[in-house]
Amino acid sequence: MNSDLLLGAASLLAGAMNAVAGGGSFVTFPALVLSGVPSVAANASSTVALFPGSFASAWAYRDDFKSFEGVSVRALLPVSLAGGLTGAMLLLLTPQTTFDVVIPWLLLLGTLAFAFGREAGARLRRAIRIGPALLLGGQFLLSIYGGYFGGAVGLMMMAVWSLFGVSDLQAMNAAKTLLVGATNTVAVACFIVAGEVWWKQTVLMAIAAAVGGYVGARIGRRIPSARLRLGITAVNVAMTVAFFLRA
Repeated sequence: MNSDLLLGAASLLAGAMNAVAGGGSFVTFPALVLSGVPSVAANASSTVALFPGSFASAWAYRDDFKSFEGVSVRALLPVSLAGGLTGAMLLLLTPQTTFDVVIPWLLLLGTLAFAFGREAGARLRRAIRIGPALLLGGQFLLSIYGGYFGGAVGLMMMAVWSLFGVSDLQAMNAAKTLLVGATNTVAVACFIVAGEVWWKQTVLMAIAAAVGGYVGARIGRRIPSARLRLGITAVNVAMTVAFFLRA
């Protein structure tokens, strides 16, 4: 397959995935590596490419934004920005050979979080109730992961928010798209300044991901969530296995 066609199709799908459930980087990152981009640069370029799609989805969800009782989305924004900056700097300081070893495990973590995070959150919610301080601390740690790699970080955020008592799925989806975008804002700036972005591939992917993000947010409510999660989990598992075999 032509590399431009591969990257465009992967980004369209990734933007839609991020809008309805998450996990888009499981498609764009492998597509970039398959196209010949080194893994650290592929991770950075994938983050930049998916960045516009996050805000396209947030705009589509604009009528669903609600403050969480006790902690507003506005309070979570600076925490997400700080965590994203920390994670991006850690990625830039990670040697290429080390990242090649770590990436299959990051993919596995993201795959498990996507597949079982919601159920684990529901079980924990019956035994654990966290306060505002722990919520903000958890958001910071997840934002570090988001700036470093970010696979399934949106779902991880939603699981933590559920422990705080948030149960409105549409409000959580809206906040997720905005805060994942905020996490990536400073990461994108760091990657651009560091010269880790492969612009030819990234611009093509950004356009396709933005279209996919908006369309996905508009139609995602019409597709049964169980089918969406099953399909995305299958993609995540396939990519994780491929990278373990590659390593």
